[in-house]
Amino acid sequence: MEENLREGERVDQLQRNGYVIIQDPQRFCFGMDAVLLSGFAQVKEGERALDLGTGTGIIPILLEAKTKGRHFTGLEIQPESADMAKRSVALNHLESKINIVNGDLKDASRIFGASSFDVITTNPPYMIGNHGLVNGNSAKTIARHEVLCTLDDLLREAARLLPPKGRFYMVHRPFRLSEIMCKMTEYGIEPKRMRLVYPYADREPNMVLLEGLRGGRPRLTVEKPLIIYQQKGVYTDEIYEIYGY
Repeated sequence: MEENLREGERVDQLQRNGYVIIQDPQRFCFGMDAVLLSGFAQVKEGERALDLGTGTGIIPILLEAKTKGRHFTGLEIQPESADMAKRSVALNHLESKINIVNGDLKDASRIFGASSFDVITTNPPYMIGNHGLVNGNSAKTIARHEVLCTLDDLLREAARLLPPKGRFYMVHRPFRLSEIMCKMTEYGIEPKRMRLVYPYADREPNMVLLEGLRGGRPRLTVEKPLIIYQQKGVYTDEIYEIYGY
């Protein structure tokens, strides 16, 4: 296993099918948002799914473990992250099920072709402008801030990549919810399902999970809240279930 690692990298267990993932703490490690999205997204038997901005490939790997989808692709602009994702796929012997492509999300529909996936997932950068911006070129900044792509880029490409009735899944921050809903509708991806994520039952939500339908009719279902902690350091039963513990 060690021959697959570069300096500073580590291998983490994913608690699903014995799968592992290569990560570099100096660059960016996946968070709970990616795991929650993998539990919220639905990939049905025989479907093809694309994860936009896949980072080190966590979402395609988890979706392969959790669903009966036929094939999974991850698109990542940063060569080092894409390389880690490819090595993680190989480490799990998933080359026939998962493909990692190093490319720009803004060119996704040109790279793959229109209406080429049944499902799109994404855990995009949340922050806009210069809020909290330190280093505009660091891997962590690119993952957290809209430096290399915007919400418009993401939704435009997702709409092109999905056929009519294709499904779109995203995790984001509630403070941008109004903008997200408007832009999803603008690009022809109708919001159909939403779930707010709360750190504790008595706190404000800090994440939102969204499902959209390409060309769908207006009707939004708001699911029951997802609570992360029942007390400090102790997850709720649902979170343990999503993680696979």
